Amino acid sequence: MDTYTLHIQGLNRELPVIPVSDDLRIASFVILGDTELVCHVAPLLANKLPEVDYILTAEAKGIPLIHEITRVLAMDQYIIARKSVKAYMKDPLVHQVNSITTTNEQVLCLDGLDASKLQGKRVAIIDDVISTGESLRALEELAMQAGAEVVAKAAILAEGDAADREDIIFLEKLPVFPG
Repeated sequence: MDTYTLHIQGLNRELPVIPVSDDLRIASFVILGDTELVCHVAPLLANKLPEVDYILTAEAKGIPLIHEITRVLAMDQYIIARKSVKAYMKDPLVHQVNSITTTNEQVLCLDGLDASKLQGKRVAIIDDVISTGESLRALEELAMQAGAEVVAKAAILAEGDAADREDIIFLEKLPVFPG
């Protein structure tokens, strides 16, 4: 199996290179379960963020990352956009998205109670990897529907052409590979 060696400011990971289509392969970057990596990158990202009131991510890979970032920033809470409407949600905001790592269209839902917390607040949207930017756009749309001001969009890695964007904060570039 082909691999790619990722270097993130003193921390290295060997990532398997996997096909996502007939003509595209990506280095599979999974932070779930990698406590060392999450604890290493969280303060690095936190130091790059402007002042924010809340941090928002999508379920599920961004959760451990923003948990650690909010701990580093001494924030009391963070907000998660879920992948489906839950019975406990009051007046949820819903947005559909297609991303490079999901095979079907997915839904992102923001509990109305969380949306009310975001109204008039400065929000940073954080994910593990930004590639096509579709997940990021969906989160930004949810935040704007809630009345938030998105002051930062950040990720550990910017994949492929995303590394050329000037509107995102990231720690390292992640290349894509031909099929």
